[in-house]
Amino acid sequence: MKKRRGSAGAGGVKKFMRKLMAVYDEDPVYAQRLADYVNQKEKLPFGAMAFSSLERLKEYLAEHPAEILLVGEGSAGMVENLGVKQVMILREGEVVEEKEAGSSIYKYQSGSGIMREVMAAYCCTQPEPSLSLLAKRAVVMGVYSPIGRCGKSALALTMAQVLGRNFSVLYMNLEEYSGFSRLVDEGFQRDLSDVLYLYRQGTFNWLKLKTMIYQWGGIDYIGPARYGEDLDLVPPEEMGGLIGRIAGESGYERLVVDLGRCGRGSMALLDACDVIYMPVREDWASQAKLEEFEEYVSLADDSRVREKIQKLSLPQIRLAGRRENYGDQLLWGELGDFVRRLLGGGQSEK
Repeated sequence: MKKRRGSAGAGGVKKFMRKLMAVYDEDPVYAQRLADYVNQKEKLPFGAMAFSSLERLKEYLAEHPAEILLVGEGSAGMVENLGVKQVMILREGEVVEEKEAGSSIYKYQSGSGIMREVMAAYCCTQPEPSLSLLAKRAVVMGVYSPIGRCGKSALALTMAQVLGRNFSVLYMNLEEYSGFSRLVDEGFQRDLSDVLYLYRQGTFNWLKLKTMIYQWGGIDYIGPARYGEDLDLVPPEEMGGLIGRIAGESGYERLVVDLGRCGRGSMALLDACDVIYMPVREDWASQAKLEEFEEYVSLADDSRVREKIQKLSLPQIRLAGRRENYGDQLLWGELGDFVRRLLGGGQSEK
């Protein structure tokens, strides 16, 4: 059976039991693809419905109020007085600020880019969001080691990619110099520095977090802090609290955190994780560092953190030396095979 023009894909918006976001564009393929992207990929409080017929849009909105309407530039003047709380125009060329009709978004960018801009504008009009629509708390999977050059960052990225094939995953990197922006070739307009600022000001919520999330491969991620000093300003207890808030409120199923240098006084940060994967090396210097860490944990912790730690001897990581496909090299190389065996039953299909 052919789809009706203006109908919603994936079973219609009733499937989501969420607020409605309508997408109206004269190009039915564009409208449907954008709506499908929102419905299938984004952990958002919206169910999207596509329309390419103005009459059908009016009929539907008369019975189903919408929070947001994304409308093509050529049809912007036809959607007044429809009772939609927020109208955003999908511009085909240079974006200018619209004082009357609403905000503007460049139409031909990635779906994730469009939704970041939508959420940023939507957050400006909303009070503290309700948590009633959210899924259960994410499993927090920390990656940490007191030993340098042990493959910690490669392990965290590989775990996030492997998990992302079966779960909704958010990746965070707490390193002072992560190099991540070079790996993903992305300039971040918002990053962990902005998240930390909101959290310390008491204005953080999961809706605002959605405006700061980017996509790489099969995972979502928060861009690492642009200044290492921002990480130094946040006590481990506050960072652990932030991780707990993100895990509990964001709707993801897995939160993979590269814990960076995570030094002394960081029991609260380590304790924020449900499991801690710790790459180790066998040389005497590495073992000496590991012994000092274990001595510190035994004095500072009542066994909670010790029980969460899983020590790992990683396979040798052999890469082709090119950063362009670094993620694929990790995922389909020896480390990827190791991680798939490690996670085992946690990799069953949802």
